[in-house]
Amino acid sequence: MTRTKAMAWVGGVLYLFMVVLLVGGANRASGTVHAVGSMLAVSLLVGVLRRTPLLALAMALFGSTAVVVGTPSSVHASLSVSYQAQFLSYLAVDLVLGFIVATCTRRASIVAVAVSFAVQLLVIGGFAHGDNLTVNVVIALLAMAASCTVGLLSRERREHAGALRSQEVAEAVTAERLRIARELHDMVAHSIAIIAIQAGAGSQVIRTRPAEAGEALRAIEATSRETLSGLRRTLVALRQADPDAPASGQAPLAPSPGLADIERLAAATAEAGVRVDVRRSGEQRPLPADIDLSAYRIVQEALTNVVRHAGTGRCRVLIDYGDEELSVEVVDDGHGTTANGSTHGFGLVGMRERVGLLHGHLSAGPRPEGGFQVTARLPLPEPVGVPVEAR
Repeated sequence: MTRTKAMAWVGGVLYLFMVVLLVGGANRASGTVHAVGSMLAVSLLVGVLRRTPLLALAMALFGSTAVVVGTPSSVHASLSVSYQAQFLSYLAVDLVLGFIVATCTRRASIVAVAVSFAVQLLVIGGFAHGDNLTVNVVIALLAMAASCTVGLLSRERREHAGALRSQEVAEAVTAERLRIARELHDMVAHSIAIIAIQAGAGSQVIRTRPAEAGEALRAIEATSRETLSGLRRTLVALRQADPDAPASGQAPLAPSPGLADIERLAAATAEAGVRVDVRRSGEQRPLPADIDLSAYRIVQEALTNVVRHAGTGRCRVLIDYGDEELSVEVVDDGHGTTANGSTHGFGLVGMRERVGLLHGHLSAGPRPEGGFQVTARLPLPEPVGVPVEAR
């Protein structure tokens, strides 16, 4: 930072030095050369312009005015185009002015425009005569208006880009919050439903059938441990999202669940009193992590609804590995529920969000012959062919 500041001030000093050289060499060159020289010299003020724009404008006005005032009238008189060329040096001021309008506050921009306009008008009025006065004033106004217009357009484009970035950040935060909400709901709701059923069954037989009560307690313990592991995995993933967070040094967490864990999920559901018949078809193969996890969570939430609402002792899960899509279906023969599911939960809402993010299709509703059916179709990416080396 100190080095950049020093270079900025060195550039400012060099600019003033170049202005002195231009004014000192006025007798040996035309006014056009002086004007172009001052326009090129203003590039030395880039460092000052980025740090203190108003100071850069003041220095540019001083330098351009010095070039105009310091050029002898005999030099101007030798020009066939009269006095117009000597005021080209103010184009450098207009460039600085456009940067100020684009980057500084509106109050600072108004002050800069007013000061620049006043100085240029006074100098042009004092050194231009006759028809040249009107022409030079019009040219100065047009140049200033053009620089301010470009500055305003640049400001609006930057503000629009900033608004888009803010909107994208807000949408990303909302999407992440929904993702976490879905994960917590799908993970906790299923486990709590099983724990509640097992606790109720255990409390009823704890005195008459202690062995069954012990099995219920073991199921509660296993389900609780699995849920705590899932919560820990989610919390650690959230903490690791911060790149500056220190490493915890803990053992690596278990991977996220997928369709390979459906049998274990079915066994846990069976302990809650609902027997699950799992059937697979098609060529079983590894799936993308997001599709695998979403399919598992959809089955998990559907089984949770069966345990809580269906009032039946069995259901079936059908998993079809198609060439272009993965189909997951959960069907029960219970008393069903409303077409929109439970009005007090977010299970079906979470399912639809998961499927929508994967550009799939979800259908859920009561069956004509009784019971409830949930079907999710998730498109699969095309397999990437592995080139075979020629032998």
